[in-house]
Amino acid sequence: MVEAQIKVVVVGHHSRRHQASQLAHLLDAHLLMDEGDNGANWNHRRAIGWASQQECRVVIMEDDALLLPGFTDSVREWVTRFPDHLISFYLGTGRPPQYQQQIAASLIDADKHRRDYITMDRLLHGVCYSPPVSGLSRIIQNWNRTKAADYAVGDALGGKVIYPCYSLVDHADGATVERHPDNQPRIERRRAWRLAGGTAWQS
Repeated sequence: MVEAQIKVVVVGHHSRRHQASQLAHLLDAHLLMDEGDNGANWNHRRAIGWASQQECRVVIMEDDALLLPGFTDSVREWVTRFPDHLISFYLGTGRPPQYQQQIAASLIDADKHRRDYITMDRLLHGVCYSPPVSGLSRIIQNWNRTKAADYAVGDALGGKVIYPCYSLVDHADGATVERHPDNQPRIERRRAWRLAGGTAWQS
């Protein structure tokens, strides 16, 4: 099996410019900075557009993602295994609250059957994910500007989303810079359910 080539794009907010720039530098990634508080939906749509212009698989990452050791090699393995699926490299606690019980049950079932991933019907997090090359035009065509960025991506593509049981990034879980469509404060702990070994790199 030929390993997939990948590129990374970091979506950043001007209030977190330093960490966004450091993350992009660390990964030799393209950086899309939101200079005008346009929101995550707007910036993730830009990232999808940029990905559609590349000739390889692209990983889209938010500026508050925390890398784990071996991130790039692990990503390459997952996208090689699932070339036609949307993959989320972060599976988080706390948000969205209505999916947490299903996540817990799915992880238990995966352990029981010795699977290293679960599937969900939606992209639940925009922290770090990779859409399939074959689905980029469909995401652009079906994009909904009123949805949260993660839902906008996954719902536009449709189909199951792959989540490694052990996330390849953690989430910094600082103060949110996004004006969420539901207008609800993010007070829950938003960290990975499980991490793929090691300690997350922080800027």
